[in-house]
Amino acid sequence: MDLTLLGVGAMNSPRYRPAGLAVRWAGHRVVIDGGGTAEEGEHVDAWLVCDERAELMPSIRRRSAALGVPAGVVEYQAGGVRLRPLPVEHTSHPTYGYLIEHHGHRSVWAPEFWAFPDWAAGAELMFADAAGWDRPIRFAGGVGGHAATLDTAERATRAAVARLVFAHIGRPSIRAIDRGQSPPFGEWGVEGRTYRLR
Repeated sequence: MDLTLLGVGAMNSPRYRPAGLAVRWAGHRVVIDGGGTAEEGEHVDAWLVCDERAELMPSIRRRSAALGVPAGVVEYQAGGVRLRPLPVEHTSHPTYGYLIEHHGHRSVWAPEFWAFPDWAAGAELMFADAAGWDRPIRFAGGVGGHAATLDTAERATRAAVARLVFAHIGRPSIRAIDRGQSPPFGEWGVEGRTYRLR
């Protein structure tokens, strides 16, 4: 199974395309999030999203409609692979991450959360929120926000995540990258990079 980052940016990133993932296996291809980044003519079996009320949903819906698949928070299962939406604490309305299961292997797509999702524990590979760097970003009215990258690195270590990739990089984390800083555990996601689960 191949998992390719379509983008690693937070909303309105000055540097990166919107965070998105393409999952490929045995003739199947599923896109998760991504802000409408699937290319013309690409085969897509399903387009899954973490937040049906996100600012990028209009562009995602246009792109997914052009490809003939609806976009939404749904479970997808085929060829021994299951992509299952599970709740994350992020904002005042329901939001999700995805648990990707393949023959006993578990990976996680959770690009936005305020609190580290307990269901990600033990994942072989986790794509996680990096909007904040050394402190969380709190939404107005106290309705959630984004975890700090440094806190997520610590929580992922305690949760026995084998490999952590930060894939929703916000301005505070961009400034940390420009200063040459990196988290104590995990790595910065790279647009176009493919991560393989065997």
